Amino acid sequence: MTQFNPDKKQTMTYGETLGPAMEITGQEDADQYLENYVAFMQKYLDREPRSDGMTAEQIAKINLGCYAGYYDHETRLRVEKLFKCSHPDLRLAIKCL
Repeated sequence: MTQFNPDKKQTMTYGETLGPAMEITGQEDADQYLENYVAFMQKYLDREPRSDGMTAEQIAKINLGCYAGYYDHETRLRVEKLFKCSHPDLRLAIKCL
């Protein structure tokens, strides 16, 4: 299984956060990774809620979809399927990253 934040960092780069997800190929692995990523994001939303009401899961999926857009077509499609996300409207992605 691909461990999210194996070093237990309080803050992570986008590469540290999203890079490992780009290598995931199985649904069970993707599900547990997303669950841990969402929990990590939720800690920040609990301290500083967003004015637009977006959830940690929505933000995580937007970030995954956006990041996957920088990879080859095959990787992007696999990530979109596994994480049930898509490359977002760039105006929305920039707002969330």
